[in-house]
Amino acid sequence: MNQIREYSNRPLIVGIVAFVVGLILGLVLLGWLLFPVQWYDASPAELHSGYQDWWMRMAIISYGATSDAANAKLVYDSLGEYSDDALAGVKANPGNISSTLISQFEAAVVPTSTVPPGTVAPGATPTTAAASTGRSNLYTLLIVLCVVTFLLGAALVIYFVLQSRKRAGGAEPTAQIPSADAETPVEWTNYPTPSEQAPMAQFMASYKAGDDLFDDSFSIDSPSGEFLGECGVGISETIGVGVPKKVTAFEVWLFDKNDIQTVTKVLMSTHAITDDAIRQKLEAKGEPFEANSGGQTVLETATLRLVARVVDMAYGQGALPENSYFDSLVLELAIWQK
Repeated sequence: MNQIREYSNRPLIVGIVAFVVGLILGLVLLGWLLFPVQWYDASPAELHSGYQDWWMRMAIISYGATSDAANAKLVYDSLGEYSDDALAGVKANPGNISSTLISQFEAAVVPTSTVPPGTVAPGATPTTAAASTGRSNLYTLLIVLCVVTFLLGAALVIYFVLQSRKRAGGAEPTAQIPSADAETPVEWTNYPTPSEQAPMAQFMASYKAGDDLFDDSFSIDSPSGEFLGECGVGISETIGVGVPKKVTAFEVWLFDKNDIQTVTKVLMSTHAITDDAIRQKLEAKGEPFEANSGGQTVLETATLRLVARVVDMAYGQGALPENSYFDSLVLELAIWQK
């Protein structure tokens, strides 16, 4: 699972996988299994060379029986560019067809002057042109499918690259960042002390009631750009019914690519941490700690250390128990490399 999460943070790999999956779904599943190409009304020019030989022999025999030169010419022309080769094959190996009949057929169907390639003789049905048009339409469709698939793959790659840059941009701590109320600036914690170095990265996760899909995650990269892991905050438990959700606990997690597991702690409201049923339920997800403004907790893995600090918070007011769900929460995540 951790390996999959690591790969999901590499937009190039995700884009390639999405392109291959789209190609398989588009060509194999849709093009070959669900909606396969069905051939019909094919001209004799599309036949195998052996069947084209049979076609020419039947045309010669039919001409000998009817002496219909116009029909013979029509049947001869239906082989298109292969008509001369088929006739030459019959002349070389006539079988039970007389050479005289073959010569008469040739005189009836082969014009004395060469007809420019691609020109349909007067009175002849343009089957070859129709076949060529059909092939051209098929090639065009295949090209369009390939282009659409490529554009979708490129769009996915661009999307994940932008998301990656957006996350990477969060690794650059600024002097201040807006809180959930977007009015009062929230300052970053000044961690460096004479005995401690500055964090490698700092992130702000902001929640506001109504954000039912809240799930902030951040990529952790070394100063040289190497991917080290990921951290984030998401909704862990709600209370009551209806919308918007009443969030009573959040999960704070830290993933280290050099560790075998993801470390998780559960940030609980005062009501949740004092309610035995809720506390016992959430303890299975991670070590609980109570949300207090300015309070903090530490998550450690093999090579990373994360300090989660509650910068600002407020409880919602309503019919539910007091201090049971959050109206807003601003959480700072500071990362150190061991």
